[in-house]
Amino acid sequence: MPGYYRRRAEGGVGLIVTEGTVVERPAARNDAAVPVFHGEALPEWQKVVQEVHAAGGLIAPQIWHVGAARGQGAEWEPLGKVDSPSGLVGLGKPKYEAMTDEDIADTIAAFGRSARAARELGFDAVEIHGAHSYLIDQFFWNVLNVRTDQWGGSTIGERSRFGPEVVRAVREGVGPDLPLILRLSQWKGGAYDAKNAHDPAELEQWLSPLAEAGVDVFHCSQRRFWEPEFEGSDLNFAGWTKKVTGLPTITVGSVGLDGEFIAAFGGAGSKPASLDGLIERLEREEFDLVAVGRALLADPRWVEKIREGRHDELMDFERQAMLTLS
Repeated sequence: MPGYYRRRAEGGVGLIVTEGTVVERPAARNDAAVPVFHGEALPEWQKVVQEVHAAGGLIAPQIWHVGAARGQGAEWEPLGKVDSPSGLVGLGKPKYEAMTDEDIADTIAAFGRSARAARELGFDAVEIHGAHSYLIDQFFWNVLNVRTDQWGGSTIGERSRFGPEVVRAVREGVGPDLPLILRLSQWKGGAYDAKNAHDPAELEQWLSPLAEAGVDVFHCSQRRFWEPEFEGSDLNFAGWTKKVTGLPTITVGSVGLDGEFIAAFGGAGSKPASLDGLIERLEREEFDLVAVGRALLADPRWVEKIREGRHDELMDFERQAMLTLS
């Protein structure tokens, strides 16, 4: 793993955000292969930081809790009680117990501990995974959060209370100067048209408390970055988020490829695609940074080739790239 991340730094990636790595809760992960960000794993993560820094790169861990989401290996069972806002796995589908106030407090504290560890290990930033119907996003989503206490409610403003508390704990852990990134999405696993915010007013209700709690950068996940977020405007999710909060944003979603990533899990490949439209939007400051996933999984020299105009050397993406450390 240290060599894998170092190769991306050597290839010109400006900031590496790691794979999701989970906080210290018994059921924070849903697959035995998911890495952890606590305990005996921390010295191994320090090796990753050292290799990336030696290559002149910057790196942030993406700290994570999957909540009630199941992994690819559904036969694997987590080691403790599953954390979930309301115990639901779908609309009106109970499966687990709802988190108690004690569970919630311990989970928030676990995010803070991992954040503090990231600072102590020398990471350059921290990203919280709050997207894609994992735990933080489960609190945001009205389908999975039907609580009637302080952690729920009928509006996105009410359901967003858990997220800012996590952000505050992470901000305290990393201190005032280390950049704090929050990854968000409207879409959910298996519910690609879902929305936490249906219009700009709801988007402001959702994001303003998160910004006030200490987020520096919003990482706005879409399946296709070029799709507008709301009717009547060409702005994408990152564009609207920047407009509403005034904070820097990262756009992501099928960057540099002609197919979106959900299809890759079924074995579909993708070919290189033009970046002209992306660059135009970046130059007019619709968003500030661009995240690249699958293209960099396949080719650690992708950024270098783009910068030097070596487009004929760009590689196709095949599912095998998700199974090997190239």
